[in-house]
Amino acid sequence: MDFELFEKMARHADSEDGVCARFYDRAVKTGKIDPSGFPVFEDVCFCEIRIKDNTTEVFDQPADENKIKRFPAEYARYRLGKKQRAKGTPLEQVAFLTQAETEALKYRGIFTVEALAGLADDKAESLNVSREKDLARRFCQAAKEQMSLAQYSQKLEAAEAEITRLKQRLAGAPVVKGGKRP
Repeated sequence: MDFELFEKMARHADSEDGVCARFYDRAVKTGKIDPSGFPVFEDVCFCEIRIKDNTTEVFDQPADENKIKRFPAEYARYRLGKKQRAKGTPLEQVAFLTQAETEALKYRGIFTVEALAGLADDKAESLNVSREKDLARRFCQAAKEQMSLAQYSQKLEAAEAEITRLKQRLAGAPVVKGGKRP
C-alpha cells in the first residue's frame, strides 16, 4: 500500500472547512448501442459535494479539473482506492467486515482485503485495525489454499484420461488360466 500518499492525504484531510467532497465512479449511459442492441455504459468520475449544516443540498456532478484542484486530498483518496481495487478484492465483497468497518478502513486509505492483510503489524496497531487485519490475513490464506475451478477441471480431466487409459489397458490384457489377468 502507498502509505506516503495516504499520509499526505491525512495531512490535508480537509481541503475546505465546512465542505465535504467525495469522488466516485458512476455508470453513465453513453447514447451508443452495442451490436446486440443494448445501450453502452461507461464509468465516469463524479464529485459529490456537501456543505456543513446544509442537509438538503448535495452537489453531484461529473468531476472536472476545478474540482480535482479544489479537493486534492479527496481526489488522491479516490485514485488510491481505484489503484488498490484493480489489484485486489474490494472490502465491500467480504462478509467478515461490517459496513461501518469497511468505511472506517477506506477512510484510512485501505480499500482491499489484500491491502489490509498486507499491513505491517505496527501499522495495523497504530490504525487500530489489528482484528480486521487478522481476519483479512486468514481470508487471503484460505483463498490461496482453495483450488480454482479451472485447476479443478484440469485435475478432473487428467484423472478421467488416466481411468480411460487404464480401462483400455485392462481390456487388451490376455486372460490366463483361472480367468485372472496378469
